[in-house]
Amino acid sequence: MDTDLLLKRCVPCEGGVEPLKEDAIVTYMSYLKTSWDVVENKKIQRIFEFKYFTESIDFVNKVADLANSEGHHPDIHIFYNKVTIELWTHAIGGLSENDFILARKIETMLR
Repeated sequence: MDTDLLLKRCVPCEGGVEPLKEDAIVTYMSYLKTSWDVVENKKIQRIFEFKYFTESIDFVNKVADLANSEGHHPDIHIFYNKVTIELWTHAIGGLSENDFILARKIETMLR
């Protein structure tokens, strides 16, 4: 398993594969540089906080551009200065490598 998720691209997933098991999720979580929460071993999520609403929207727009370029789209919830990103692979009802690739790339937007 390659630990440099920034060098990878999301691959289309139409189902037919099993979601990651708990041991693989733990391994992939170790590759992330910021704190994400695992939700029922089916999703990862993180709350990003900003000073102003406009910063939240700018961040969401950058995430949307990244998601489109990767072909893998998160669930995004905006609450004024807080943005919650939830990642999971809908086609398999759980986590795949794609979710961790996108999470790692989202982390780089915080510099």
